[in-house]
Amino acid sequence: MLDKVKEHIEKVQAFKADSKESIEAFRIEYLGSKGLLKDLFAKFKEVPNEQKKAFGQAINELKEKAKEKVESLKETIESKEEEAGIYGDLTRTAYPMEIGARHPISIVKNQIIDVFSRIGFNVSEGPEIEDDWHNFTALNLPAHHPARDMQDTFFIQTDPDVLLRTHTSSVQVRYMEDNKPPIRTISPGRVFRNEAISARAHCIFHQVEGLYIDKDVSFADMKQTLLYFTQEMFGKSKIRLRPSYFPFTEPSAEIDIYWGLETETDYKITKGTGWLEIGGCGMVDPAVLTNCGIDPEEYSGFAFGMGVERIAMLLYQIGDIRMFFENDVRFLKQFSNAL
Repeated sequence: MLDKVKEHIEKVQAFKADSKESIEAFRIEYLGSKGLLKDLFAKFKEVPNEQKKAFGQAINELKEKAKEKVESLKETIESKEEEAGIYGDLTRTAYPMEIGARHPISIVKNQIIDVFSRIGFNVSEGPEIEDDWHNFTALNLPAHHPARDMQDTFFIQTDPDVLLRTHTSSVQVRYMEDNKPPIRTISPGRVFRNEAISARAHCIFHQVEGLYIDKDVSFADMKQTLLYFTQEMFGKSKIRLRPSYFPFTEPSAEIDIYWGLETETDYKITKGTGWLEIGGCGMVDPAVLTNCGIDPEEYSGFAFGMGVERIAMLLYQIGDIRMFFENDVRFLKQFSNAL
């Protein structure tokens, strides 16, 4: 009978299982209320006295080995299930991973950069956290100037001189401080204004602002540059410049393109006029040139700016600006075939 117990010990040690069901069946077979160990303990009284010690030790060893085997197999199965929960089915065949898509803001921004790079504009970038000088004062907006109210600003509470930039014109100031004319640069980037969020407005948005400084730069040069841009970007060959006001340019104008009235959407986005505003522009104010260390008697220039979200909404017929910031995969997947 002792030999039989030893055979069971070897059997327990050699046992393997790949499911919880087989482990449970093994446990019931040896450790259950009607299991083999209970029968062996019942036969203990039939064992000769001289063998009882060895037989008892063998039964206890069998019991411990059976318990250890059950616990070990359960841990192995649970570990595999945990890995499968994290990494998926590790035995599955490999499938090609889905290729991501560029965000529509990045697509449009890159298109704008490409258009202007063809006529010699480089790209300049600057910090999103700015100081008062580069964001306001150098741009002809000294302290307490009423035009500052045009841009509701996020100030850093610990330092009233530090703020989140309200436009990328601050990058142009930095560029003029560090570079001598001729200057031909565009400044794409994210800007911040303390505005109520709605379908048409957001407190975070993106701009591309352009700057051209050289000798004998005229308003006509600016108009031809903007006409070239609208033709390349929208396929529209008709623009108009409406008088406007910006503190850092004089004269200043709003840029309108003739979008047309071919569809119901055209009537909606142009309010029935066919004309659509895409940005602002103007000749750089001499005071701004002076603030940046450029002689306004020798150089002149123009600047322009446009919102990337506004252009993306036009190109892709997107009706709500908030969709750009919600990271809805269903929305973003629509641009998987875009540039």
